[in-house]
Amino acid sequence: MDLERTAERVRDRDPREQGFYENVFANLAERRQRANDGRIVIKASEAMWEENRQGKIGYYLHELVKDSALQDWRVFAHDIHTHSGRHTHQGGLVLYVTRGSGYTVVNGVREDWREGDLIVLPVLPGGCEHQHFNEDPDQASEWFAFIFVPLQYATGALFEQKENSPNWKDPR
Repeated sequence: MDLERTAERVRDRDPREQGFYENVFANLAERRQRANDGRIVIKASEAMWEENRQGKIGYYLHELVKDSALQDWRVFAHDIHTHSGRHTHQGGLVLYVTRGSGYTVVNGVREDWREGDLIVLPVLPGGCEHQHFNEDPDQASEWFAFIFVPLQYATGALFEQKENSPNWKDPR
């Protein structure tokens, strides 16, 4: 007697078929795993630098960096040779000055800063318009921004460019 064995192939379920509740658990498990196993050190050599409408920016953490232990943050450096672009967003972030001296105009008010200072952009109804200026023509100033992305989304995610950086060249 010939016995034929038949194995039924079970396909993996599409995550959308699992339902919302199960997807929440899966997402939280992925976040815990990333926190446990993600990179702890982001090297300066790994920062992605670009010249954009706001100025010369080096990105360390952002939504496209998927292998770091810390999630939900944008961290970037900004080199300011003369001045940055001017833009408005909800605020709710801090800037730590690592080099140079200058000032930031926040909603029309000048605020002076130098290396070691912390610039705090407040959350305000209608946003926080600001622009950064370097005072030393021989050396760029630099600061690092720390943005908790869920706060940015919770406060309306307003973002409007008012004036471009003098170094930006429109690629169009």
